[in-house]
Amino acid sequence: MKPPICAKLGIEFPIFAFSHCRDVVAAVSRAGGFGVLGALAFDPEQLEVELAWLDEHTDGKPYGVDLAIPMAYIGKGGGEAALPANLEKLIPEQHWKFVDELLETHHIPPLPPELADRPVKAAGLNVDLESRAQIEVSLKHPLVKMFVNALGPPPADIIDACHAAGVLVGALCGSPRHAQKQVEAGVDVVVAQGTEAGGHCGEISTMVLIPQVVDTVGPDIPVLAAGGIGGGRQMAAALALGAQGVWTGSLWLTVAEADTHEVSVQNLLEAKSTDTVRSRAMTGKPARQLRSAWTEAWEDPANPDPLPMPLQGIIFNAASRRFTRTKNKELNGWPVGQVVGMLDRVRPTQEVVMSLVEEWIETTERLNAFLADD
Repeated sequence: MKPPICAKLGIEFPIFAFSHCRDVVAAVSRAGGFGVLGALAFDPEQLEVELAWLDEHTDGKPYGVDLAIPMAYIGKGGGEAALPANLEKLIPEQHWKFVDELLETHHIPPLPPELADRPVKAAGLNVDLESRAQIEVSLKHPLVKMFVNALGPPPADIIDACHAAGVLVGALCGSPRHAQKQVEAGVDVVVAQGTEAGGHCGEISTMVLIPQVVDTVGPDIPVLAAGGIGGGRQMAAALALGAQGVWTGSLWLTVAEADTHEVSVQNLLEAKSTDTVRSRAMTGKPARQLRSAWTEAWEDPANPDPLPMPLQGIIFNAASRRFTRTKNKELNGWPVGQVVGMLDRVRPTQEVVMSLVEEWIETTERLNAFLADD
């Protein structure tokens, strides 16, 4: 089975793997899938280092780059008001006080001075200052065959730049209406993401969303299914619903090559599918993540409400640096989907890819047998 998206990108399997870890991205591409590097945390200079490494470690196989350029966020338009130091001034003192008290309750000490001054990283931060430079860096690498925006269609000039370089543009959506807007904006590949997915997601389940998006965008726009894809049976189901491939993320958090923090890996492997929550506590926009003492504290109506993006992300970044450093298990959550209940051990990336393919084939053959003549 060769969906058209495979021919477009020159890949063997329609398995798209989002990861912030370059080792995972390279391993997936080498195995015949399409690794996609989550580049949000990399400034343009560091992104060049990461992509140069990928060029040397994918055996000439293609890969993609993902950024999170939101449609709406505090500081949009750039300028002095969008500088991290000025955005921090918009965070109410009661929020900082609440976070300090929460961390004190869990015996989390302040950061030492040498660690406290590191640059702040958060979704929706430095978008106007860095995103176009990140795209410029990405388009210099010929193995980069697709750029994907995690928060809707990217700006028109970025779409035009990608198309001029022969690079496909993809974007994530959570509803048929958003999918239509993406196509109208010039997006080539729509990633339809159900509410069970990790990270930023909408409210419609994958099983319901995929056929609606496929019907909305028409046969000429490839649709990738995201949310709840953890095995070959779910991959077969996604293709049966009209998708040309699967977009996976949570699946790669616990592979051997991943650089996921050791405490987070432990929490992920112990979690059940009911242990995730869709919360604004991490970035300011609804995102599915592991339920933790952090998410529970922000859900309490007696406490402050989460702030808009990127202000909430600035708060979370400051707090997570502290509790991650001390290996605190209760506060340490992670963006992950409900498929986390299927993650029960650390496996090599290639093994995960092959198991997806093998189960996909077995499932398809079993379904084909229902059509066989007696």
